[in-house]
Amino acid sequence: PSAPRHTNRLINEKSPYLLQHAHNPVDWYPWGQEAFDKAKTENKLIFLSVGYSTCHWCHVMEEESFKSEEIGEIMNEHFVCIKVDREERPDVDKVYMTFVQATSGGGGWPMSVWLTPDLKPFAGGTYFPPEDGIHRVGFRTVLLRIAEQWEENKDALLESSQRILEALRCTSEIRVQGQESPPPAKEVMDTCFQQLSRSYDEDYGGFSKSPKFPTPVNLNFLFTYWALHRTTPEGARALQMALHTLKMMAHGGIHDHIGQGFHRYSTDQHWHVPHFEKMLYDQGQLAAMYSRAFQISGDEFFADVVRDILLYVSRDLSDRAGGFYSAEDADSYPTTTSREKREGAFCVWAAKELRALLPDPVEGATEGTTLGDVFMHHYGVEEAGNVDPMKDPYQELKGKNVLIAHCSPELTAARFGLQPSRLSALLQECRQRLSSARAQRPRPHLDTKMLAAWNGLMISGFAQAGAALAEQGYVSRAAQAAAFLRTHLFDPDSGRLLRSCYQGKDNSVEQSAVPIQGFLEDYVFVIQALFDLYEASLEQGWLEWALHLQHMQDKLFWDPKGFAYFSTEAGDPSLLLRLKDDQDGAEPTPNSITVTNLLRAACYSGHMDWVEKAGKILAAFSERLQKIPITLPEMVRATAVFHHTLKQVIVCGDPQGEDIKEMLHCIRSVFSPNKVLMVADGDSTGFLYRQLPFLASLERKDGKATAYICSNFTCSLPVTSVQELRRMLRP
Repeated sequence: PSAPRHTNRLINEKSPYLLQHAHNPVDWYPWGQEAFDKAKTENKLIFLSVGYSTCHWCHVMEEESFKSEEIGEIMNEHFVCIKVDREERPDVDKVYMTFVQATSGGGGWPMSVWLTPDLKPFAGGTYFPPEDGIHRVGFRTVLLRIAEQWEENKDALLESSQRILEALRCTSEIRVQGQESPPPAKEVMDTCFQQLSRSYDEDYGGFSKSPKFPTPVNLNFLFTYWALHRTTPEGARALQMALHTLKMMAHGGIHDHIGQGFHRYSTDQHWHVPHFEKMLYDQGQLAAMYSRAFQISGDEFFADVVRDILLYVSRDLSDRAGGFYSAEDADSYPTTTSREKREGAFCVWAAKELRALLPDPVEGATEGTTLGDVFMHHYGVEEAGNVDPMKDPYQELKGKNVLIAHCSPELTAARFGLQPSRLSALLQECRQRLSSARAQRPRPHLDTKMLAAWNGLMISGFAQAGAALAEQGYVSRAAQAAAFLRTHLFDPDSGRLLRSCYQGKDNSVEQSAVPIQGFLEDYVFVIQALFDLYEASLEQGWLEWALHLQHMQDKLFWDPKGFAYFSTEAGDPSLLLRLKDDQDGAEPTPNSITVTNLLRAACYSGHMDWVEKAGKILAAFSERLQKIPITLPEMVRATAVFHHTLKQVIVCGDPQGEDIKEMLHCIRSVFSPNKVLMVADGDSTGFLYRQLPFLASLERKDGKATAYICSNFTCSLPVTSVQELRRMLRP
């Protein structure tokens, strides 16, 4: 390729998203003092563009507008232009997304916001086409109008931005009202269940018509609701809703049947045509959900999906040093000679292509049947393509097929006169052949940024899968990733987490010149991961680090006046609002997870002030939990755990003993949302014994593996029977 005509300051950044824009004609600045000073010195407005490297519409806006010489000239003449990677700086993204949602009724990425020189927003939106259309004003027109307004009505714009900021400050505040206490668990749980039940799709699972998102937070809530109501019709329905949704997702096109893992979301009701990017946070949470589905149902189908997700992450999203990359893009070049990328090109198939790859006759099947016939029938392949044109507005998928398991294996086997076991082997052979063919295609862009929070979610996925499936290799992979975090995303001098690091040259791991400090979500998801890893590995060092990070989280983010945790630290003058997330989305809101983290931390440390803090978070969100609990299903779940009190399940003895292993296997195979596991190994100098002196009084009974189930450090009689233990573990 020829040398680029333009290079801007983003060339010095580490973020893959910012580097994608380093050769735009736009004179981009990263978020920082240099840009702010320029805006003030030259009295210019700021144009802020926020996105991420695997965002389809971010690519579109770059191609149409940010690579345009004419639009670049307008932007450079009238604005100081700042680019932000929302995954690197969720704090900046959240402040201005709050503004865009409040003023336009919607949000998304790319996010486009115009700010005064003192960073106050006054106009914004998401994607803009470059030129005016029938229904939409073009980006060039918007730029020129705003520049004109600044020249002619500067004082009015400044006044308007100040009013907007004050209104946002009032509406976004979450704080405890008076003497409010945690809301009652039963009412909040029942209301949330009813709201989810009403939005549930009986045919295809999920909780909307389209687009349809995986929403692990909803599934996690339903599993807990079932565990607490397992003998009632409502409990049975909750379980059916969760398991059916997980099965339909796994059969659907949102699941990559050839390359494993899950795409971001489905554009239709049937989980068929996805938005093809793959995000680390989805893989981590879905691995945990499918592990729980296996724990509850014992159905190997769910265990196979767990293995599928973790194979994808291990192969395609893993850094050699042990960390996990952030995402894979939706767009790629269809062939090595293509000049334009297309969404889904890496994943979709023409019927002709499949017939050429799978021509072999199938012995024992109906006469004339080929591998292609069997595979294409099972995965809903059509000669003209199986994508509804309404779901493909730019015709990127015309004539192509997104694989979706339309038939049960039994029906497909019967159709071709095959035994189900033979069909399974044939489909596996087909998938391997297609995987080899797909490997010859140009791969989508890989975002090799490594984020503490998302690595935490993935560590939880590996640790929980390792425990539920009794797969030690998954636990070891979780431990490797946790060690990576401690080496590359933790500053031992300050005791603080860092937000991000990056794959460097020659497979090294690099850090920004000025590292980004960890946000609340980084602490919360890493602490959760370390608790999960301790329960899977019983290595007390992870527990010790988790409790250290919990103390640090309290120090940096706790709101002593309004209760709950802020998303960001105090003291950054460039952040106009200090917010608390109030909605579980693609990821649970940090305060939701923190409630359970605090209860677990108290069980492992004896520090009961953490239980009090958990109650204060629930009190701060009490009004929202009682009115619209469906927006916070993970916090609703945590409310139930808070009121039911966690059970400390303590096993006495050497974790390597065979009798202890049997008992641990029993504990890990039972889904119990309100338990914490620990082993009293007799080492009185160990971390747990120093935290919980009462452990020294617990002994093995009759030389056998012995468990105690304790509540608020008051223990049951010793249990030596695995069957009795299984019964007692139920909520």
